[in-house]
Amino acid sequence: MLALLPTDGSDPLVRRAEVPEPAPAPDEAVVAVEAFSPNRGELFLLQAPRPGWRPGKDVAGRVVAAAADGTGPAAGARVVAHPPHGGWAQRVAVPTRRLAPVPDAVGSLEAAALPLAGLTALRLLRAAGPVAGRRVLLTGASGGVGHYVTELAAASRAEVTAVSRSPQRAARLRALGAEHVVHAIEDARGPFDVALESVGGPSLAAALALMRKGGVVVWFGQASRTPATLDFFAHFGQTGAAVRHFHYEDSDVPLDRDLATLVRLVAGGRLHPEIGVRAGWEATAATLRDLRDRRVRGNAVLSTTTSKEQ
Repeated sequence: MLALLPTDGSDPLVRRAEVPEPAPAPDEAVVAVEAFSPNRGELFLLQAPRPGWRPGKDVAGRVVAAAADGTGPAAGARVVAHPPHGGWAQRVAVPTRRLAPVPDAVGSLEAAALPLAGLTALRLLRAAGPVAGRRVLLTGASGGVGHYVTELAAASRAEVTAVSRSPQRAARLRALGAEHVVHAIEDARGPFDVALESVGGPSLAAALALMRKGGVVVWFGQASRTPATLDFFAHFGQTGAAVRHFHYEDSDVPLDRDLATLVRLVAGGRLHPEIGVRAGWEATAATLRDLRDRRVRGNAVLSTTTSKEQ
């Protein structure tokens, strides 16, 4: 079968090549991949790939071989899946605890845009605690996580202030429910009850300075790739806000259940995947360059088929 493999870390970051068919473990289903969505974490890994590693964590498709242990969907079922790796291929073996059925009302491109960004947003808000009636600051709001967080938080009756440098993306964030959109964190008007911070560098300190006493900053990324530094006396003496680290895999809720929740919200018209790039998988290298240069609004989704969805 065909799969996308890392190159040597230089452009182009991937090449298409023949690889062996998946050899599933008893608790794994084999999924024929119809669409996949690259993310920035994979982009960074491709710049210094580990030996034997293949990219691909966000996919949608159809089960062609059910798990031997009897768990998970039957052969023929449409699914969204979040394999640990290897999903940029015609077929991939996925633990059944990392996939969920997809109804006909949700397209494969929409489903492929859900796993990493959607799980991060859903679990991030769960980690932040109840947000109804609270003032929420969201940095780095232009990507897929930012769009999902904005829509989910606004639906929970939070007052969302989103930080986005792009006027075009600011308009979309307002449409998704953000009450305020600013182009720099320095323009945000605090105090905030919750800050969801993923930029790094000076952004973390700036978010802390905007917190009310007893507020919480949830740090979940470093998109700028610049380490954050803090003056603890200045910030904690001033606001008393807490800082918590978050990783989307750290959750008591099974991953397949949260994937099913995301699919249900999309099917019900309560969550809207923002797909900024739709293309065939022959455009993967160009799409990765667009991700690197921040030219993608929301998610990029690439199809391995000639589906009419394109």
